[in-house]
Amino acid sequence: MSAIPQSIYANQKASLDKILAAQGSIFGGFEKLVDLNLKVWKATFDDVARASQQAIELKDPQDAVAFTSNAMQPNADKAVAYSKHVYDIFTSVQADLTKLTEEQVNESQQQLHDAIEEFAKTAPTGSESAIALMKSSVVSATNAYETATKAAKQASDAAQSNITAATNASLKAATEAAEAGKKATSRARSAS
Repeated sequence: MSAIPQSIYANQKASLDKILAAQGSIFGGFEKLVDLNLKVWKATFDDVARASQQAIELKDPQDAVAFTSNAMQPNADKAVAYSKHVYDIFTSVQADLTKLTEEQVNESQQQLHDAIEEFAKTAPTGSESAIALMKSSVVSATNAYETATKAAKQASDAAQSNITAATNASLKAATEAAEAGKKATSRARSAS
């Protein structure tokens, strides 16, 4: 067999492996998301059952206010934690897909470079400027891709930073609201 069919076969196999890896990453992320949701639903049903039991036993309106205030903090914490887990799952899948894409782009660029070099070996005399133009075009495209990749990475890092700041702010606000509710309950009890 000649080297060309073998290289085509190897390229096709590598492409199929990349596709399967991407599918594995996507389905792995989906599986993690489903597992997370099942755990959250189970915990939520358990919490609702426990809270319902506690609510039935309340006799004093001040106890009801305290119960409501105290219930806010754990739910806010759980919502923030859930959002963080979902974000982490999506970030992990995105990182896997980005890595696979970068590998594929690098391999494609190398194949194109190799093809131009092979063409240059057998090109007729006088085609040096055309080959130089092709090489220059490949270098320009590679530089443009690298610039776009760096910009996307910076945007991703900025988004991560913003999400972290928003998560911390939400958690702080929920904590402050719960504390304010506890203080209001304490003042109401002291006044009676």
